[in-house]
Amino acid sequence: MKKHVLITGGAGFIGSHVVRLFVNKYPDYQIFNLDALTYAGNLRNLEDIEEAPNYHFIKADIRDAAAMLRVMEENAIDAVIHLAAESHVDRSISDPMAFVETNVIGTVNLLNAAKTYWRDAMEGKLFYHVSTDEVYGSLEDGSFFLETTPYDPQSPYSASKASSDHFVRAYRNTYHLPVVITNCSNNYGPNQFPEKLIPLMINNIIHKKPLPVYGKGENIRDWLYVVDHARAIDVVFHHGKEGETYNIGGFNEWKNIDIVNLICSILDKKLKRAEGESKLLITYVTDRAGHDHRYAIDAKKIMTELGWEPSLQFEEGIDKTIDWYLENEEWMLGVTSGEYQKYYSEHYK
Repeated sequence: MKKHVLITGGAGFIGSHVVRLFVNKYPDYQIFNLDALTYAGNLRNLEDIEEAPNYHFIKADIRDAAAMLRVMEENAIDAVIHLAAESHVDRSISDPMAFVETNVIGTVNLLNAAKTYWRDAMEGKLFYHVSTDEVYGSLEDGSFFLETTPYDPQSPYSASKASSDHFVRAYRNTYHLPVVITNCSNNYGPNQFPEKLIPLMINNIIHKKPLPVYGKGENIRDWLYVVDHARAIDVVFHHGKEGETYNIGGFNEWKNIDIVNLICSILDKKLKRAEGESKLLITYVTDRAGHDHRYAIDAKKIMTELGWEPSLQFEEGIDKTIDWYLENEEWMLGVTSGEYQKYYSEHYK
């Protein structure tokens, strides 16, 4: 069945991998990538598919309610995959209102647009909301987040995502909007903006800059290769049960300091530096306010019901990721210098 799919935040890290997958895998679909091109949105992430006949870019902001309805109507949108969000915890601590405006109000704007445009024909439509495991709060060792775990957000970021999840469910209950939600663990891989742990460490090691580690680096996260997340979104979009929530994770827990040490060791070999040289750059800094100790996803539901599972172990995925950043230093220079903003002006005047 031919579909018109709106993917919000499609120029960002996870979104660009989802857009690429859908454009290449479903040539009969028309894929509309909507992105405001804020600091983390980068059209260079999609250079390889930008000329595809089924790919369309729309520069718009989900905080603009009128624009969201107009996009739905003008492009006959059948389904929304909503990834657009402010996502960095540190930024949420310094500017929580930006997260309320984008993650909460922006999501409600999209829900209202879908509700209005689909009001006479909900069958065959879908509002797919992509969320995070951080809505569940912090775990003690030995337990896991389930789809039924009560919400306990600990940062402005996770609170804003929890709020958006609640609005999505409320619109299903109140207006019968067809929805599905996924909550995913930490992603890593190519094209990730270097404010996040793994690309930040890679970039700083390459340039012999300090490697800032919060506290003692004992915080634990479950890591998933971004391409595997995109595959999971594809599976849930096409086979997930309407109204359900699916947790997506890698069964792959690492302490932050262990990841930093691993990246140091790999890059010392690849850059032909003395063993242990990069570890000397590790600098322990004051811990983040409200820093959750541990996240860990139980992904058995999506694995048993929909047949999805991660394709890469972390050691293989991190090696591929490091190679990508080494081979794409121009991309890193572009996003850290702001030069990528010129790309939009040149290609989409």
